[in-house]
Amino acid sequence: MNEQTKVCQILIVDDVPAVRESLRWLLQDEHDLSVVGEATNGAQALERVAELKPQVVILDIELPDQDGYAVARQLKQLPHPPTIVFLSIHGDADSRERARLAGADGFVAKGDGSTALVEHIRAAVGGRTSHERS
Repeated sequence: MNEQTKVCQILIVDDVPAVRESLRWLLQDEHDLSVVGEATNGAQALERVAELKPQVVILDIELPDQDGYAVARQLKQLPHPPTIVFLSIHGDADSRERARLAGADGFVAKGDGSTALVEHIRAAVGGRTSHERS
């Protein structure tokens, strides 16, 4: 094979172990997506991004030390910021707008289904925002 498949590296940021495990399981069979790390709070997310340099951060809004909006704003200040896709139980219009204003490239409500997250990641990496409900 002459053409190499480009793999998108992903960092998962959520304080709930079962959510992180479910996301790893969901993404493991996607040939173009690879989970390279996890973080359980905002400070750890910032450290992991600096260390691992993922292309995408899947970010929860509710974190123990600071909200995901604050983390997103800090990440977007980096010289080479990652693509940020929020994944949250809060799927309302206000949460989506706050995510957009914080610099998010995509937003998926946890109830939207597993394929929605993969589609939103690919859309965001491709330069298309995905804040509206699918």
